Amino acid sequence: MAPLERGTTPWGMEYSMHTVPPAIRREVQSVFPKANLEQLLIVPTCQHAIVDLVNTGERVEGEKDRLLERFMAWAKVVCDQLSTAGHWADYIDPCSGLPMIHTDLNVVYPEVSALSVLMGYQTSNAGCCKVLLHPAWGSAVYPASLFTEAPLDALLAAIQVANASQVE
Repeated sequence: MAPLERGTTPWGMEYSMHTVPPAIRREVQSVFPKANLEQLLIVPTCQHAIVDLVNTGERVEGEKDRLLERFMAWAKVVCDQLSTAGHWADYIDPCSGLPMIHTDLNVVYPEVSALSVLMGYQTSNAGCCKVLLHPAWGSAVYPASLFTEAPLDALLAAIQVANASQVE
C-alpha cells in the first residue's frame, strides 16, 4: 500500500502516513471503536536499533528502552499538538500494544502484521512472536504507530513541531 507521505525525523526514525486499508480495518476498529475510519490516518514508525532485537539480554533490553522512550516522547508531542488544534489523536504503547490516550478497551493493536500490510515489509517467526523485517535493517527495527483523524496538513505540521523539539 503506497503511503500518502513519508519522512524521517532528525535522528533517523522513519514514518509514513496511510489511510486505513480494508485488510486491517477490523483490527483498527476494535482498538479504536469511536474513531472515524474514513478520516483516520495511521502513522507507522520504524527506528533502527543498534542491536538485533530478536536477541535477548541486557544490551537488547536497554536498546528497546531507549527506542521506546524516543518514540513515546515524539508521539506525545505530535498528539498534544493535534489535540490542541481540536483533532483526535492517539498512539500505541509498543510494550503492551494498547492505546495511550483512549484506553476504554483492552484491545491490542497488531503492530507487526499491520506494518507488514501498510508497508509491505516481510515478517518472520521468532519463537512464538512475529518479527518485522525492515528491508534495510532486518530485525534490528523498532516499530510503533500513531493514529489521528486530523487532516494531512495538520499532521505534517504537528510532526514538524515534534521533530524540532526532539532532536538528539
